[in-house]
Amino acid sequence: MAADGSEREEDGGQETVSSGNVLELFSESKETRELIVGLRDTYEQLVDREVCTQRFIVIMDTYQEQPHLLDPHLEWMLDLLLGIVRDKTSPPVLMHLGFKFLYIISKVRGDKIFLRLFPHEVVDVHPVLQMISVQDPADYETWETRYILLLWLSMTCLIPFDLSRLDGNLSVEGGQTRRSTMDHILEIAKSYLLVSDKARDAAAVLVSKFITRLDVKQKRMADFLDWSLATLSNASYLTIEGTIAMDGMLQALAQLFKHGKREDCLPFASTVLTTLDNCKLCDSNQTVLRKLGVKLVQRLGLTFLKPKVAKWRYQRGSRSLADNLLQTSASTQNSAGTTSTEDDEEYDIPEEIENVVEQLLVGLKDKDTIVRWSAAKGIGRLTGRLPRELADDVVGSVLDCFSFQETNNAWHGGCLALAELGRRGLLLPSRLPDVVPVILKALVYDEKRGACSVGSNVRDAACYVCWAFARAYDHLELKPFVHLISSALIIAAIFDRDVNCRRAASAAFQENVGRQGTFPHGIDILTCADYFAVGNLANCFLNISVFVASFPEYTTALIDHLVELKINHWDNVIRELSTKALHNLTPVASEYMTTSVLPRLLPLTTGTDLHTRHGAILGCAEITHALYKLAAQNNRCIIWDHSR
Repeated sequence: MAADGSEREEDGGQETVSSGNVLELFSESKETRELIVGLRDTYEQLVDREVCTQRFIVIMDTYQEQPHLLDPHLEWMLDLLLGIVRDKTSPPVLMHLGFKFLYIISKVRGDKIFLRLFPHEVVDVHPVLQMISVQDPADYETWETRYILLLWLSMTCLIPFDLSRLDGNLSVEGGQTRRSTMDHILEIAKSYLLVSDKARDAAAVLVSKFITRLDVKQKRMADFLDWSLATLSNASYLTIEGTIAMDGMLQALAQLFKHGKREDCLPFASTVLTTLDNCKLCDSNQTVLRKLGVKLVQRLGLTFLKPKVAKWRYQRGSRSLADNLLQTSASTQNSAGTTSTEDDEEYDIPEEIENVVEQLLVGLKDKDTIVRWSAAKGIGRLTGRLPRELADDVVGSVLDCFSFQETNNAWHGGCLALAELGRRGLLLPSRLPDVVPVILKALVYDEKRGACSVGSNVRDAACYVCWAFARAYDHLELKPFVHLISSALIIAAIFDRDVNCRRAASAAFQENVGRQGTFPHGIDILTCADYFAVGNLANCFLNISVFVASFPEYTTALIDHLVELKINHWDNVIRELSTKALHNLTPVASEYMTTSVLPRLLPLTTGTDLHTRHGAILGCAEITHALYKLAAQNNRCIIWDHSR
């Protein structure tokens, strides 16, 4: 730790400096108030306007990691800015500047928190609707205004009154009728679902809140779904316009099926799923479209299934400490996944669920992480509503991702899915003998691709699985696998090439030590191999490994890992550090080095693979040198028996 509070890390001989600040309060509140109040004086000059905006962005971005510190100040900032945008005498430039400041705040604090403070009474509906109606969707410089107005309109739609009460008499002269408020809002939402800027995201939120209103869903929900499905079917992801249209429709449908009531959405779910299948989004090269497709599929699956919590799921214990202390061993066993007659309750599962699960399993193998992550969460949510037998079939299908015929993407998606299933209690202890071996393989997954390798994301996700298991299972359930998991995690924390994987393994090891309490010498190891210590690669190989190897439970596992997977590594730095680590580990296990390691390395020194030959020669040299120094230190000579 440096004097200025920054953390210095060395990885592979290169030093990087990362600074971190822990803030306690919003110290720039006075300056922020002055900036907002001064907008009326600075908006006229472009330079002053840009300087003011950039300073406000710098202040807000400081609280990206601790946005809750802004909460006590959100109300007065909102009041000052709304005073500007509501003032009819404010010039357009000043009004758009006010909305830009509102967007900057919402970006840092989050829309869900910040929007709650917006006024959303009956008197606010028409003014907001009027402001959004006069905006130009093609003006790329004022998209923040349209974004905030659409979100504000979505909040005003929550009024508990029928929108027809706001219309009055719709008839006008000449026998014509005025447009109703309901139709006006729906027209605005439809138009902004097809724009190319961020206002499209806000329009999807507006749809989810507006269409699910009691009065609107009875009159307009079916028509809106027909329009969105027709637009989705006619659009093509091969064109820019088609991609934008599909993005808007998928966002709107996903939000609608998320926030709408199941009984309202169920009649349309099958039609939406069929249309989605015909779009063939899995063949698109647009990551966002594939992600939205997976998101919509899982929402449709949850609509098909009854919203019930699986009674068969594994529960480690109560969330209440007092309840845990009062539990008897009998009640603990009952909560550990035993089934009763109620657990075997049969209910019909729609045929569409098979299609939904299949698409989610395909999503686990997608080439982009955000798609795999969305599919993994969908697998977890959906499995929690299935009967035990069908849920076990899903687990079996997830385990199929760990075949060596599959790509690293499938392994990564499978790890994410197992973690989601485990933390939700849907991976029963009876499945652990099947799951733990594949996780151990995932912790060392490293596939060579030309002059580099892939698999760091797989190893990172495998650490996440171990972290989730520590929180999900009772220590008695994991007891048979403690030695395997603890050795694999500490090996990853010390010898992994990627610093993120080392730190993830260290965090998973710490979680298991804290929650399971069964890892051998866990506290002692954590004091030496904590999150910050494993940031230095050379320190891990040359120092931390020696300390950990001093505990007999880990000695041979560390040495075997170096011999089998690291001395033949494609990275020259890793090979050399591995052989130096063997040198340092020789005094800890000199007999094992002499009788086991050297006989395994000697044949490799004449192998055809250059990486393996190089590592084996260096390894033999380092071990021999260490044995020589050890013999000299003990004033004796170790005679090598060639007959071995």
